Order: sequence, then structure tokens, then C-alpha cells
Amino acid sequence: MAAKQTTAEKLADLRKRLEEAQDPGSERSRTRRDEAGRTTPRQRINELLDEGSFVETGSLGKTPGDPEAIYSDGVVTGYGRVSGRPVCIYAHDKTVYGGSVGVTFGKKVTEIMDMAIKIGCPVIGIQDSGGARIQDAVTSLAMYSEIARRQLPLSGRSPQISIMMGKSAGGAVYAPVTTDFVIAVDEEAEMYVTGPNVIREVTGEDVTSAELGGARQQELNGNVSAVVDSEEDAFDMVRDILDHLPLTCFDESPTFPAPSDAEITEDEDLNSFMPDDTNAGYDMMDLLTQLGDDDELIEIQENFAPNMITAFGRIDGKTVGFVANNPMHLAGCIDADAADKGARFIRICDAYNVPLVFVVDTPGYLPGVEQEKVGLIHRGAKFAFAVVEATVPKVSLIVRKAYGGAYAVMGSKNLSGDINLAWPTAQIAVMGAAAAVVMIAGKQLEAAETPEQREMTKKMFMDFYDETMTAPYVAAERGYLDAMIQPNQSRIALRQALRQLATKSAHDLPKKHNIAPM
Repeated sequence: MAAKQTTAEKLADLRKRLEEAQDPGSERSRTRRDEAGRTTPRQRINELLDEGSFVETGSLGKTPGDPEAIYSDGVVTGYGRVSGRPVCIYAHDKTVYGGSVGVTFGKKVTEIMDMAIKIGCPVIGIQDSGGARIQDAVTSLAMYSEIARRQLPLSGRSPQISIMMGKSAGGAVYAPVTTDFVIAVDEEAEMYVTGPNVIREVTGEDVTSAELGGARQQELNGNVSAVVDSEEDAFDMVRDILDHLPLTCFDESPTFPAPSDAEITEDEDLNSFMPDDTNAGYDMMDLLTQLGDDDELIEIQENFAPNMITAFGRIDGKTVGFVANNPMHLAGCIDADAADKGARFIRICDAYNVPLVFVVDTPGYLPGVEQEKVGLIHRGAKFAFAVVEATVPKVSLIVRKAYGGAYAVMGSKNLSGDINLAWPTAQIAVMGAAAAVVMIAGKQLEAAETPEQREMTKKMFMDFYDETMTAPYVAAERGYLDAMIQPNQSRIALRQALRQLATKSAHDLPKKHNIAPM
């Protein structure tokens, strides 16, 4: 019969177990990690959270019934603070079962997600996983499902952020892309449903892991919110995003110091910002940085559908979501990818009560056979659907072109926009002059006897159309604009509009839920 342990021996045993649990992977796995220069999951968590705030849960968890089981079961879980506010967090440990999901792994993650649901706080997942634990068979799949099931009650209630630190496959990518934001570290993160070896065996296609699922490729695929250069940059971006969002949809977003109205001088440079040539390109980001409190914007999906800019900023010290066309790409046309990008960002802003500011310069939806093939009709409708569905304050500033359906969906008053402003350089019409001349003056062009006469007729019609049909005063006269403003008044005008709308209350008709376009 074993001798009964003393209290001192029990304490010593606890310390030994806790020490083992701090970095429980095999010596070989830890050496491989260290030689690659990668950090441990606890180092990653402590780097992200406020110093000394991390409280670990489940550090002594193991796979039940396995005498060789390793502490932590491949994931570190707990809670702490970011900028003084509570968060729940978990980080995969690649040195333990490859960071794959087993039964204890799943229970630890679901416990921390349940805590976030109860108390109302963001959930951050640091992903570095081989996916399902094959030897655990259906148990691993069940745990993935348990994790996914908890993402729904959190979705739109508290922010969920995934940081992709290494290779993630199968279920390990489905869970992250269901969260609000996915941040990937360049040349470290790889994401795919099926890895290159399985693809090669099943389909015969030969592709490298980086080509298939590298961070930059997945950004172009629309699966990543941002690609950053390092772990430190990823943590900085997480902190920045959280600084712009509330703990839950029932809370206020953080408010930051901002200049007073008296301190905002009219920026004369804005009066000369817009090129005289209505077809000249310019970078819309150069304008957006001049409309808010400062030039610190957090752009989401920067390199996916760059013709549509989606970014968080601040006006009057409070978070806003900018949705803007960028004439530097596709002349600012809205294509299918841009519609998807804009719709999702709008839904994120609406969920967390972040006002929307549309800055408009678009000649319309992008025409073309390929766009029809990829479903521009229903994907474009999805963008319009998101605009109407959003009940947050919606302010639109038309700075140049606003044609056709693209005018309507970019926060127009008729499609539920609250306040519409326009610069005198705005052009608002069913279509641009180049398209209108074909529709309206086609017979006159066909009747022209020489190419020179045809071009002269075309130019005369287009000049007349631009002067009389696209002038913003036509819309202003009919009450579709709330105000025509000088460009240098934009910052004050946006502040005043958002202050007026701060107490806006809008509710949909009673029903279970909307049905989004196909």
C-alpha cells in the first residue's frame, strides 16, 4: 500500500505537473519549433494580451484513458485583457499532436467560448493546426462541430478574430473563416480544405503547399481580412481592430480623443483634390485619410477587390466604417468580388452598431461576360440587400460619379441612406455619357457621313449630357440630396450628420429572419 502523501508532497507534485504542462511537447517537436524560430503558444498569448493579465484554464487537461497522453492536448486556453478590456483566447500548440483537435482539446475551447457567451467579450483564436485528429475518428469531428456550434451565438454579438500562424487544414480553416476577421502572417500561414498531397493522390493535380494556400493567395481568394509581415504585426492589428469595436453589440465602442469643431480648419487642399478630367484616376485612400479624425485607417481585405475600399476609421472620436469606390482599380466599378466584400463589411458594421460612411465615385456595376458568369446579378443584389438591412446611421458623400444601380446601392436615400451629401464635382445619372450617347443618339451617330463628323456629334452630345443630365443639382432639386457642400467642409459636415443620427432607431418588421439573395 502506497504511503499517504503529505501536504508538502502534494504541493510539490502540483508544481511538477504545472511545470511539465508549460511546454509539454516532445523534445524533438520543441527542438524543431525552436530551430524554425517559432514562438510557443503561451508566448504568443502573452505578447498579445496586456502584461500579466493572462489566466490559463485547463492546463492539466489530457486525452482520457490514454496513459501516454500529453498535458494541454494541443491547445492553450484562458482569458485576459486587451487595452484593459476582457477577452477569451486560445492558441494551438503544434508540438502536441500537431495541434490537431481531440476530445479534451475540443472541451477546452468550447469551455472558453461558453465563457465568452456568458460574460460578453471577444474571442481570439491563434490557429496553427493540422486539423482533425485522425486517430480520434468521429470524436474529433464531433469536437469541431461543438466549436462551430458556439460560433453562431457569438456571431454578431461579440467580435471573433482568428490569427493564422501556420499551416491549417480541413476543419481548422472552416472555423476561422466563420469568425469576423482572419489575419494571416505572410510566409507562415497556409490554409486549405485539402492539402497538396491528398489533391495529388485524388485528382492528379500537382501544386505546392504555398501555391495552394499561402497567405497572399488566400487573400486574393477572399478568405483573409489582412496579411501581415510578422506575429507582432498580427497582434498590433488585433489590438487596433478591438479598439474600434464594442465588447458586445449591446455596448458602446471605445471613444478616443478628437479635435473639436473649432480646431478643424477648412482644408483648402480638398477644394482642389478632384481632377478636372472626369475620367482621371486617383487613390480614394488619399481622400479617406482626410475625412476622419486622423489618417489611421484599418483597411479590411485591402488586396481583394481593391476597387472597393472597406476600412474602419474615426469621426468625432467614434468608430465609423468607410465603404468607398476606388477609381484606381476598374475605374471604381463594382464587380462581383467587390459586392461580396462590401456586403460582408456592412454586415459587420451593422452588427456592432458602427455607422457607415459611403464615399462614392463609381460609373456602375462592371459590365462583361465574365461578370455575368460569376454571378454579378445575385452577388450585386447581396450588396444592396446588406445596405437596406443595415439599421445603423448611413451617410453618403458623392464626390464624383454615381451612375445607375451603383449610385443606388452606395447609400442613396431611396435605398435607406439617411443623409446624402455631394460635392459640386458629383455626377449623378442613370448612366455615364459614353453609354448614354449609344442609347439615345445612336441613329445620329449612324447617320454621320465621316468618322470626324461622328466623333464631333458624339462629343457634342456627351458634353450636353454631362452639363444637363449628370449635374448634381438635378438630384438636389428633386430632394435626393440633403446638401451640396464644398469639399473643404466635408469633415465638419460628416461630423454633424453622424451626431444628428446618433440616436437613430430602426427596426425590421417582425419575422424570423431575412433571406439573402442566392
